[in-house]
Amino acid sequence: MSRFRELTHTIWHCQYHIVWVPKYRYRVLVGPVGREASECIGVLTAQAGGEVVELNVQRDHVHLVGLIPPKVSVSYCVGLGKGSSVSQRDGLSMALGNTCGALGGQEGNGIPLKLCS
Repeated sequence: MSRFRELTHTIWHCQYHIVWVPKYRYRVLVGPVGREASECIGVLTAQAGGEVVELNVQRDHVHLVGLIPPKVSVSYCVGLGKGSSVSQRDGLSMALGNTCGALGGQEGNGIPLKLCS
């Protein structure tokens, strides 16, 4: 299999390294939250038409190396992944018993995971 992909009139290989960092770089991407983030990012990247080459979820950040076709903007793919992961995370935090309404959050890009004290 070639490393190049084909569209109707183009041959492409657009590989991007994307890093997500929780708000204040809290170390919250462990256990069920980390597993859910990994699954969510993989599904949403495929849904946007991309392909995950490598995904590494650390305690305080996520590394994603992915192929995104040129017909899909990188900002759209990243925004789709981040926005949906925030919605998923809010439901997961309530299921885990977090009574402050979620693990935190803000509008816009990012997986803004903020712990309640």
